[in-house]
Amino acid sequence: MTPPLFLSDLRESDLQRCGYVTLDVRGCRAVALDRAAPAAIEALNSGSFHEWASRQSKREKMRGRGVIYAVDLPMTPVTPVVVRRNRHGGLLGGATGEYFLFPTRAPRELALSLRLAAAGIPTPEVVAYAVYPVAGIFARSDVMTRRLPEGDDLPAAWDKASDDERDSMLEVVGTLLKSLARAGAWHADLNLKNIYIAGSGADLTAYLLDVDRVTFPGNGDVAARNLDRLVRSARKWRTNWGLDLDENSLARLATLAKEEQ
Repeated sequence: MTPPLFLSDLRESDLQRCGYVTLDVRGCRAVALDRAAPAAIEALNSGSFHEWASRQSKREKMRGRGVIYAVDLPMTPVTPVVVRRNRHGGLLGGATGEYFLFPTRAPRELALSLRLAAAGIPTPEVVAYAVYPVAGIFARSDVMTRRLPEGDDLPAAWDKASDDERDSMLEVVGTLLKSLARAGAWHADLNLKNIYIAGSGADLTAYLLDVDRVTFPGNGDVAARNLDRLVRSARKWRTNWGLDLDENSLARLATLAKEEQ
């Protein structure tokens, strides 16, 4: 798969090359993996993805920006997915909530996830997204991603890990940081909560979350910027919530994150 070189809406030919199809269902524009398209159409015929997920008898509610649902998508094979409604955070959250300028951030998230995956950076696969136009230039959107293997965000995983497990976590986070640097990817909100640790032993993996905050600036030391952002987050967690991630561990992470010469 050739990674998209652009971060706006994907062209039809690019979507097809990456295994996606476009859907027009009940006035909304959706994009789905080709094998997930029948299930996506069925879900949209009963409302939005988020409404469909909220009605599933087997569902798990999680909190993020609003309610997030973990459900099974009835494709072949049945696939565990996470469905969320895109919402603004920070100061915009209270004013604009789930309303974005059309076409919302959903197409950008798909383009970014494809580019990151092509660079070998573990991140949730986008199974489908849907954009619902509202009043002219505004729209809402839902994104459906493949559910990650069992694990925890970095603070929760670190808190309950042994010393050996913590060292393994530092190694996989260091690998993630090196991969981001090689790809020229800067994550503007690279905090501990945006790294998800799954697996164990040799199969331990650090996944990158909230990929819509990633850019490819093309200049500047993205390796240092990503590391500095993550270190600031770690120190904040230590000061405010007592996370036992000390300076020796952060120094070890900085060493692991450096490319070998």
